[in-house]
Order: sequence, then C-alpha cells, then structure tokens
Amino acid sequence: MDFEDLLSQSGEWLRGSGPESDIVISSRVRLARNLADFPFLTRASDEQRQEIHRSVRDSLDALGFTENGHAYVNLDDSDELTSLFLLERHLISRELANGIGDRGVLFNQSEMLAIMVNEEDHLRIQAIRAGFQAREAYADTVDVDDGLDGRLRFAFSRRFGYLTACPTNVGTGMRASVMLHLPALVFTKQIDKVFASVTKINLAVRGFYGEGTQASGDFYQISNQVTLGVSEEDILDLLERVVPRIVTYEREVRGHLMSKEKVRLEDKVWRAFGVLQSARAISSEETMEHLSSVRLGVNLGLLDSVDIATVNELFILTQPAHLQRLKNRDLDTGERDAVRAGFIRRHLGLDEV
Repeated sequence: MDFEDLLSQSGEWLRGSGPESDIVISSRVRLARNLADFPFLTRASDEQRQEIHRSVRDSLDALGFTENGHAYVNLDDSDELTSLFLLERHLISRELANGIGDRGVLFNQSEMLAIMVNEEDHLRIQAIRAGFQAREAYADTVDVDDGLDGRLRFAFSRRFGYLTACPTNVGTGMRASVMLHLPALVFTKQIDKVFASVTKINLAVRGFYGEGTQASGDFYQISNQVTLGVSEEDILDLLERVVPRIVTYEREVRGHLMSKEKVRLEDKVWRAFGVLQSARAISSEETMEHLSSVRLGVNLGLLDSVDIATVNELFILTQPAHLQRLKNRDLDTGERDAVRAGFIRRHLGLDEV
C-alpha cells in the first residue's frame, strides 16, 4: 500500500454505512498502553525510545500485523506533509504528528485499525467503525491488545489498572468516541443545550480532529472523560445510553425544519450546493460548512444528484495535505483553494473548466 492508493480511496468508516449513519459518522475506540520495562516517553532517552519502537515493531511483525495489506510509516523518517496527511485521515493523532524521535503508525487497508507507536504513550491501539458501532470497535481493539499483551509486558497496577503518561487515562486506558453530524441542532441554536447536558455526565465534546480542535462542518466528537474506577463495559454502556438520545433529538429537529421551515432549509442546502458547484476558489473552512449543508440535504431527500459516500469523502480528500499530495508539490493557500474548488467540481460530476 502506498499514498497513491490512499489518494484514490477513503477509509471504510467514511462509506456512509453502519447503524444511524445519517447522523453518526463513525465510532472509535482507542486504548493507551505502556511497556512496563521502560519509562514514560516524557522521561525516556533517545535510546529507550528506539528500543520501545523496535520492540513493538518486532511484536507486530511476529503477530503478522505488518503483512496482508498493512502499512507501517516511520514518522521519524517522513516529512511534515506525510504526518499531516495521516492526521487528516484520522490515522494518527496530533500528538504523534507533532512528535519527535522514533515513532510510527501501522494501519490496515480499510483504515479501520491503526496502531500508533511512541505517541503520548508507548502504544495507542485505535479501531474505527462506520456508524454507531462503539462496541464492535472495542472488540477490534481487544483482539490486537490481547495479541500484543502476549508478547509485551504492559505497565499495569492491580490498584489503578493500566498506567499511562497522562493521569486522565489511567485505569482502562480507553477512550471511546462517536463522531456526530448535528447540523439541525446547530442551525436552530440548540447545540449548546445538548453539550451542557452531556458534560454533566462525564462526557467530553471535541471537534472534527479530536482533543484540542474546534468543531468544523457541524461535526462533534463525544467521548468518555473518566477511565479510572470504571470498566470498559461501563464506558460503552454510557455511550449507548446517551448517543441515541442525541440522535433522536437531531432527527426531531430535522423533522420540524422539514415540516415548518422547509423553504428556509432548502435555501440553505441548495445555496451550499450551488457554491460547491461553481466556486473557483474555496477555503477548507467554507468547504466544510457547505458540505455539511449538502450532507443534510442528501439525508433528507432534498438532493438526489450526489451520494453520501461522495460527500463524506470530500470532507477528508479536500484537506490541505491531500491536495498537496494530489499535485505532488507544496501549494500556497491561494493555490490550495483553487485546486480544492476544481477537485470538488469533478467529484460532483462537473467538468473542470
């Protein structure tokens, strides 16, 4: 697998399938693990980082994870554009992209599994599923976790659970999240009420690229805040109680808009589609905003000339690093905006003129 393959496809989690996929884009589970025989990375020497990297790579090789369409990228040997590209695809975290020294990521062809090495912790095992499938994503991580646990000795305390570099991850070491598309709640200015409710029950709200990012395109990630003193089952149960309520609320507001304010809603959707059809230069932020409206219109049956998978892919494929990979050169902001506009028109079935 190489980057040319990635440029022509998107991850399985973006195909618009899975339970509740009109609102729940994806479910992700990430496990943090550290090797017991080494210090946390904040205190590790360069030689220890190298040994951690080597130990994990050897274990992945022995377990067959580097075969059958899997790719491993050593980020210490890669350029900044490669890190940004992988970040845009949600295959690595911002911490790994901005890190230093020996570190890397293994991922499979479907992009449903990623194993990050020397991120904030020695290991981050990540699984992503389309739609609302948090429990299934967790099962994917368990298979990998069990395999590696048989070859690597993880830092574990009978009292505290898995030990992690950040105290907020101690315990299960598990972050489970869902990415939600909530344009109707944003449009009617009810989104803050939802977030005020979920933060009271130990859930965090983050942006499109997770921790430290702002909402973009009406996308929000909801994840657990507490990992200590709760089980993996507790975390999954919490999401399975709360997420359906948010989904129901979004659907109710969409239904109200369709019955009471359809013209206003249609105007928003078709204006957005018109801009994407005709723009000759468009920024990432404006693209996300208009694609959000178009996605809403497709799911409500207001647009039938584009499918959900295409819209979902455009959220990722129009990001800066993807466009520069597409052109195989650095692009300044103006050039990116022009390339992005042409790319969108082609994917919407319009000729490049």
